[in-house]
Amino acid sequence: MQPAPVEQSSLVRPYAVTGGRTAPRTQLAMEALVSSATSAHHDLSNRTPEYQAISALCRQVRSVAEISAMLRIPLGVTRILVADMAAEGLVQLHQPQLDAGKPDLNLLERVLSGLRRL
Repeated sequence: MQPAPVEQSSLVRPYAVTGGRTAPRTQLAMEALVSSATSAHHDLSNRTPEYQAISALCRQVRSVAEISAMLRIPLGVTRILVADMAAEGLVQLHQPQLDAGKPDLNLLERVLSGLRRL
């Protein structure tokens, strides 16, 4: 019987990946959708491995939370990296519309309808 493969973890600490920053430069919701603004043949070899992984993963539209989970990067670090990439034009952000902090009524109605069906 062979032992289960051991997952490799990054030797780089999260604060080193973000340059010591703990918050993104722009507010970024965890449900915000991210798509790659670079083509498959765009050269990202001079970028960090995290930038390369996010760019490749976002060839399909993904949420910030999905990126965090799929790459096993903490959510806070993912927010910072995605915000930085958006500022550089490497990814496009599709933020949810929040009207002055008020919840989306359509979403609340769909949740209520789903709860009633239970």
